[in-house]
Amino acid sequence: MSKPVVIGVCGGTGSGKSTVANAIFKSLPDENILIIEQDAYYKDQSHLTYDERVKTNYDHPLAFDTDLLIDHIMRLCAHECIEKPIYNFSKHNREEQTVCVQPKEIIIIEGIMILEDARLRNLMDIKIFVDTDADVRIIRRITRDINERGRTLESVIDQYLTTVKPAHEQFIEPMKKYADIIIPEGGYNKVAIDLMTTKVISIINDKQ
Repeated sequence: MSKPVVIGVCGGTGSGKSTVANAIFKSLPDENILIIEQDAYYKDQSHLTYDERVKTNYDHPLAFDTDLLIDHIMRLCAHECIEKPIYNFSKHNREEQTVCVQPKEIIIIEGIMILEDARLRNLMDIKIFVDTDADVRIIRRITRDINERGRTLESVIDQYLTTVKPAHEQFIEPMKKYADIIIPEGGYNKVAIDLMTTKVISIINDKQ
């Protein structure tokens, strides 16, 4: 069996990378594709109290269990099943349960820091950076964190100014140089998504 096609979709918070990943997912046969979200691989913090977990800088590479993510991608590429973590953003910790993920022909890795680690980059056949203006990204993050993660407006803005924005400038924006494709305006760029999907299909056909 040939190695799966691994696609990395990176971009800042609220850039639309999840929308891009899902658009590619929906454009291809769903029985042959899966998405691995980097957000699921925040480190387990069971040894910390809730108040301590709240203070964690979640916008730093060290917040992620990158070793486990790399191990899981390598296992999927070897056509082995994995037990993907489930992260609870309200508790700021992993759940005890995991999700069994079957290997597929196409693997999409989506997350803010997936191009930061060379080991992870080297597993990717295609690297995409979703590039969206900062004002759009912060509005999307505020909406998401309040509606989906039970955050207050004050806490979202404080986190953005103290950790999210500095981390984007230090760790995420420089990763553009590693991207094979840069997609402006995220999921609203239908032309770029269509071209990306066509490229993935071409790679798959070449492997057959």
